[in-house]
Amino acid sequence: MDDFTVYGDSFDACLHHLDRGIQVDPTKVDVIAKLPYPTNQKEIRGFLGHAGFYRRFIKDFAKIAQPLTRLLQNKVDFDFDQSCKDAFQLLKQKLVTAPIIRSPDWNLPFEIMCDASDFSVGAVLGQKIDGKNYVIFYASNTLNQAQRNYDTTKKEMLAVVYSFEKFRPYLLGSKVIVYTDHAVIKYLLGKRESKPRLICWVLLLQKIDWEVKGNKGTENKVADHLSRIKQGEEEEAIPDAFPEEHLFSTMHSQLTSWTHQLAQLDPAEISAGVTRLKEEQWFADLANYLVT
Repeated sequence: MDDFTVYGDSFDACLHHLDRGIQVDPTKVDVIAKLPYPTNQKEIRGFLGHAGFYRRFIKDFAKIAQPLTRLLQNKVDFDFDQSCKDAFQLLKQKLVTAPIIRSPDWNLPFEIMCDASDFSVGAVLGQKIDGKNYVIFYASNTLNQAQRNYDTTKKEMLAVVYSFEKFRPYLLGSKVIVYTDHAVIKYLLGKRESKPRLICWVLLLQKIDWEVKGNKGTENKVADHLSRIKQGEEEEAIPDAFPEEHLFSTMHSQLTSWTHQLAQLDPAEISAGVTRLKEEQWFADLANYLVT
């Protein structure tokens, strides 16, 4: 870093800000920073899986985690004593500070790992530099009651859509690699139905230059852990309809008259009265639209 600017309403304020140095935006790491103590073996296993993914950045990881791994042994009473609390807090601190956390490099692709559980979704935005995975942003959010009734595939789809919406300022104009189940994306982009929510999801994804890679067990551990964090009751549920979004055409394509007519129909009328050929043409025409 050669040049930077320090802001303040006085010279003393600038000196104070300069003394504090560059800090991580708390909103990007709050999900981990506010993580409560585990209450059972499953929660410990999820946390250690997350922390272990970045163990190359954590000196003496095995030694630090030993009090926690001890509780995973068979026939051991679950006593989360002070040594466990100290280990948990230290690992949390490692996960929300450098070198694991770093600022984005706009010349490199962004990577998203996302997953869904029965009650929430989790995602992490990061980049791979010299073969090492770094974190830019942790995110997790609850599902509302209707979303909890989604089938597994639709929940996984929602996790992808949530990630794109949450990290959109980073993703626009950049190459993005998403680690998730290929079948989820196939289902989302290949589904031939006309429900407004699904159309909105498709359009949101089409706005980004992205590709999908299968989520191996290692890539999935971080997102799996984030998707199982129980948020407080005040946590805002995930919007899946994006009511404030507006569609606009990105090119002056010649749309057929039936496309304009279809736009005025409700989903039931579309399913009953449109041939498969016209449905396919309609979805092809939708590629000319973006979500803003």
